[in-house]
Amino acid sequence: MSFDLSGGLDGQNMSITLALVLTLLLASRFKNILDTKGSIAAGALGLVVGVLGHWSWLVILLAFLLSSHKATKLNWGEKSKYGFCESIDGSRGWYNVAANGSMPAIIAIYSFTQGNWGDMLWIFTASVAVATSDTWASEIGCLDKRVWMITTMKKCEPGVNGGISINGQFAAIAGSALIGIVALAAGWLPAGGDLTTGITMAAIVSLIGWLGCQMDSLLGAVFENRGLMTKGSVNAASIAFGVIVAWFIFL
Repeated sequence: MSFDLSGGLDGQNMSITLALVLTLLLASRFKNILDTKGSIAAGALGLVVGVLGHWSWLVILLAFLLSSHKATKLNWGEKSKYGFCESIDGSRGWYNVAANGSMPAIIAIYSFTQGNWGDMLWIFTASVAVATSDTWASEIGCLDKRVWMITTMKKCEPGVNGGISINGQFAAIAGSALIGIVALAAGWLPAGGDLTTGITMAAIVSLIGWLGCQMDSLLGAVFENRGLMTKGSVNAASIAFGVIVAWFIFL
């Protein structure tokens, strides 16, 4: 069986996508993952990714959302004490959804216009891997006292833009690896992909996700700390970097 991933306006693909989006909205409502505007944005994004892309891509995106929420709530009390929380309850808003989800949506739209979902699977996965890697690094590494500025490798305070920590680096590679595994299990293997090749692809994506996280830290140190970029634009730019790297590797 050869690899064949077909998405778009297929009845089964649309039905599974609608079920997944409904699950997302219900989970967001009862688990307080997203605020109201964030839920609306995520629902719209999910429809674009699933309907124009493939339902398995939406599973990959959901893995990012749910795992990142778990990372956000980890040691919540201590994070609140030091002011490391983006919101008072851990929920994310539409701006965060847009910053991390715009590039995956663009890839889904492009795949639909080209009628080519198979070649774009790992490029899509790379975009989500970068977002997951960065979020895990920030949420898990922020309480680590062993922090160095990425541009100078001098000690700096936890939570500073551009700061990298030991725990954060381990979290970054673990987060991107999770996304690679989900893509392998939900997208590659069910479509007939070879296991050995898929593991190699997932490993490459994990590395791209980690590299994208480093780019996020670098942009934060050089531009965000100077007020030249926002957190959202740094996130979007680092994801775009990961997509470009994946594009040259996989296409």
